[in-house]
Amino acid sequence: MSREIKLDGGEISVLKTLGVSGTQMPGKILLERSDEMETAELLDTLNGLLALGYVLASKVNLRSVEDVERTLFRVNPSYSRDLKDALNPSTARDERRAQRDRRR
Repeated sequence: MSREIKLDGGEISVLKTLGVSGTQMPGKILLERSDEMETAELLDTLNGLLALGYVLASKVNLRSVEDVERTLFRVNPSYSRDLKDALNPSTARDERRAQRDRRR
């Protein structure tokens, strides 16, 4: 059962930086790799992804850059396939089309 996930630009940037494999990334490295985002935007995006359950973190409340630096992040494995499809929708569409063609 596939879930339809809609992401905005900031969420896509953060998820691509984290990767959808489920491996942990320290917040310090996440901050270094997402230097093109404003700090407030990054905090807001991370809190949104955490609230939706798409991203898991070792710390619950992220209110400052220091909180982010001391936190480990990873993509929730339950959503990894759906998030991968949301990051690259043309691939998911091609896979569904190939499945339909095989059924015929």
